[in-house]
Amino acid sequence: MLYRTETAEFMGLEFASFRLAEGAFEKDLIALSKAVDESFLSEQEGLLSHFLLRGKDGVYADVAIATTQARAEEICQMWLDNAVAKQYLELLDQDSVDMSFWSRIT
Repeated sequence: MLYRTETAEFMGLEFASFRLAEGAFEKDLIALSKAVDESFLSEQEGLLSHFLLRGKDGVYADVAIATTQARAEEICQMWLDNAVAKQYLELLDQDSVDMSFWSRIT
């Protein structure tokens, strides 16, 4: 089986599921996610990928794949100091957020 370099380097991730806050729209979530990627996350060493998922019944997931779990946690903490990332976080129903960090074992 062939593996992409990014996949081979992946050892940790952040997975956050959530619902949108009342009055927030998916189109705004997508736009701000792209803005966060361009203005903030693209500059973070050790971050291999970041993307959004949409599940059933209005549940979304924000996923960040990093070189280590510790690096995923560090980058996640940095969101609180970035103005664009804060705008993104304001779209989330804070009571619905379930965030976890994972380490790859195989």
